[in-house]
Amino acid sequence: MPTDTVDLLVPRRQPDPNRDFGASVGAGHYQGVAVDLRGVTTVLLPGTGSDDDYVYRAFSGPLREVGALLVAPPPQPDRLIDGYLSALDDAARGGPIGVGGVSIGAAVAAAWALAHPDHTIAVLAALPAWAGAPGAAPAALAARYSATRLRTDGLAATTTQMRASSPPWLADELARSWRAQWPQLPDAMEEAAAYVAPSCADLTRLAAPLGVAAAVDDPIHPLQVGVDWVSAAPHAALRTVTLDQIGRDTAALGAACLAALAEA
Repeated sequence: MPTDTVDLLVPRRQPDPNRDFGASVGAGHYQGVAVDLRGVTTVLLPGTGSDDDYVYRAFSGPLREVGALLVAPPPQPDRLIDGYLSALDDAARGGPIGVGGVSIGAAVAAAWALAHPDHTIAVLAALPAWAGAPGAAPAALAARYSATRLRTDGLAATTTQMRASSPPWLADELARSWRAQWPQLPDAMEEAAAYVAPSCADLTRLAAPLGVAAAVDDPIHPLQVGVDWVSAAPHAALRTVTLDQIGRDTAALGAACLAALAEA
């Protein structure tokens, strides 16, 4: 079953060919973020099948270190994208905000930032899954496959199948969040799999600085997508992690995003 990561998080417009995109980031390497996030409400959106609990654990520590105020809205599986957009709109009523998310959450946040340049201070994108139309992107295929299996085999059997093909830490995360979003989970997965993310051409218009975290060994969220986002956006940088790092320390993902933002 092709579910290898949580649908979870921007260097120069043209990446330096000599840059080591495989360099890892650990917690504590994000101090000195160039963008001042002190007191800034920062909305982080979960990935498909994931939830606000995961986002909180991934980003609360790193954002607290730079003085940002994390808002992690829970996914609404019956209106996944609209729910995310509503959360962003609500937060921005109090002034400019930071935005971001994991996988589909990162795509929705980037699209919102493009539509609201005067209300966006920074974008944190963890494990972006595709640019533009989803097409045959691995994350979209995985979401469609999972939705089909959930409808055909049910939650328990599909969760068992997912556990057999996922790292233990990821299987535990998904088993918990899938159970909470059942029975509307397949609808959310299909909605996410059809979402048209900002294209690379769109990202050239991104006014806010962008910090991207990508995993070097994630077949569902390919490193190349993160590189493409960073190459397109005017003020962007990339830091990388491994799936094992994320499994050992959930906050490594948020730390990588903030370390990238410091270089954007």
